[in-house]
Order: sequence, then C-alpha cells, then structure tokens
Amino acid sequence: MPEISNILVWLILGGISGWIASKIAGKDAEMGFGLNLVVGILGAFIGGWVAGLFGLGPATGLNLWSFVISILGAVILLGIISVFKRKT
Repeated sequence: MPEISNILVWLILGGISGWIASKIAGKDAEMGFGLNLVVGILGAFIGGWVAGLFGLGPATGLNLWSFVISILGAVILLGIISVFKRKT
C-alpha cells in the first residue's frame, strides 16, 4: 500500500503535468486545478503506454523521464478530447 507522502507527490506531479499540458494545448483558460490533476494522472498512464509501444521503457519512479512522459500523455489526452468536442 502506498504511503500518504507518495500519494501526495503523485497528486502534485499530476497537477503540474496536467497544467503544463493544458498550457501546451492552449486549454489552460478552461481548466481548473481539478481537471489539470485528472488530466495529468490519466496522462501518466497514457504516456507510459505510448512509450511502451515505442520501446522507450515505462515511466517509473519520481524522475524527469516520468514527468516528461506524463506531460506527453496529458497532451495526447487533451488532443483526443478536443477531437471529440469538435464532433459534438
């Protein structure tokens, strides 16, 4: 079971990753902390999956590679959301 400090670090890095991704995607004005957090956390999973597809290895631990992968995944997630928003 993860420690509380690990969960807090994941939440903080998820929020920062989501915020950076929303800045890159030009979505920052319509997203708050909560959405940035969700996008950052989901982005970490997506980014890790995509990195694995390209043989780049998983994002593990608290390091720069994991942070970059989570931002990349969050940008991908925001791009997918934008495509579906345009269709509706």
